[in-house]
Amino acid sequence: MALNIRSRHVNELADKLATQKHVTKTEAVRIALENELRRSVRDIPLWVRLKPLRDRVATARIAGPEADKAFFDELSGEY
Repeated sequence: MALNIRSRHVNELADKLATQKHVTKTEAVRIALENELRRSVRDIPLWVRLKPLRDRVATARIAGPEADKAFFDELSGEY
């Protein structure tokens, strides 16, 4: 899908970035868009970004039987 930039100012900005980075205008636009998307994610508070992980951990089953104190004491040399 083609991107048609009609704004003279945006076109000049793309030219300037392309010149500075020694890349094509298309590559300059890609770089700018990726950087802006990365910045917008950083603006979301960490606790919000981590919510899906916190929810997953909160609902996780604890695997295995309960710890056997005598067994672990024996392993560590404490009888």
